[in-house]
Amino acid sequence: MRLTPDEDDDRGDDVDDVDDLEDEFPLGDGKVDTEAMVVCPYCGEPVDIALDPAGGTDQRYEEDCEVCCQPWEVHVAYSRDGHAAVTVTALE
Repeated sequence: MRLTPDEDDDRGDDVDDVDDLEDEFPLGDGKVDTEAMVVCPYCGEPVDIALDPAGGTDQRYEEDCEVCCQPWEVHVAYSRDGHAAVTVTALE
């Protein structure tokens, strides 16, 4: 599909976002981890969490356990192939 210059201008932000993600994660097989199974450091229950690759290759944020509601620090580190290494630690 070929866009006219006016249509291309309308898509500029979306195209930039795709280019930014391509810089972080080359297309390769086109698979980037968007979820992970972690184990709560408080209650020991396995929990599925959503991941956002648009947040960058190295992310740290707080999230509460959906089972016991205790707060974690989540660390997500994406490799060049799109695989996410995810760890959760107790917030003290």
